[in-house]
Amino acid sequence: MEIEIRTLDDTAVGKTELNDAVFGASPREDIMARVVHWQLAKRRAGTHAVKGMGEVSGTTRKPYKQKGTGRARQGSLRAPQFRTGGVVHGPVVRDHGYDLPKKVRRLGLISALSKKWAEGKLVVLESAGGVGKTRDLVGKLKTLGWRSALIVDHEVDGELLRASRNVPGVDVLPSLGANVYDILRHDVLAITAAGIASLTERLTREIVR
Repeated sequence: MEIEIRTLDDTAVGKTELNDAVFGASPREDIMARVVHWQLAKRRAGTHAVKGMGEVSGTTRKPYKQKGTGRARQGSLRAPQFRTGGVVHGPVVRDHGYDLPKKVRRLGLISALSKKWAEGKLVVLESAGGVGKTRDLVGKLKTLGWRSALIVDHEVDGELLRASRNVPGVDVLPSLGANVYDILRHDVLAITAAGIASLTERLTREIVR
C-alpha cells in the first residue's frame, strides 16, 4: 500500500509503502476490546479498601447475655448490622491487572493501525520536530484540521512534547509506547516515517517468531 508523506505544514513531500501485514489487516473489534480492557485494568490503582469486622475498633465483649432478654442474640458490636460495625465483602487492596497473551496484544495493535488506515485517518509525517511553542503547534494543527490527534515518532522530540502538553486532544508517544487504547481514542493517527519503520520492524519481527 502506498501513502503520501506530509509535513506539519500540510505539504506533500513524497510517498512511502505500508506493510500490508501491519496496516492492511482486517480489524478485529473483539481483539481490540480485549486489549483495551486489559490496558485499563492495569491502570487501576486498586487502593480502595474498607475495614472488616476484625479490623474496626471496638470492644470484643458480648453486648448482652445470650438468653432471657427477648432480643435477638448478638455476639459483637463490631458485626456489620451495627452502625459502627465492619463491612461484609467490601473492597480490599488488590491488583486488577491480568495476563494477556502477547499474540493477542500484537493482533490488537495491528487491528488498530489497520482500522485507522481503512478509515482514512492515518497520516504519515516526514518528521514531528521543529515545533517548540504551543501556539505554533496549535496553528499547524488548525491548518491540518486536527482536533484530536495522536502523534507517534520513533524517538519523541522534547520540544514537541512540551509544546503539546497544553493542547487538549493531542498526545505524543514514542513508537515503543504506541498502544491500542490511545490510538482508538484519538481521531487522527499521525506517524512519522521513522515511526512507521520502527512499528513495521517490531510487528513483523513478532509475526515471524
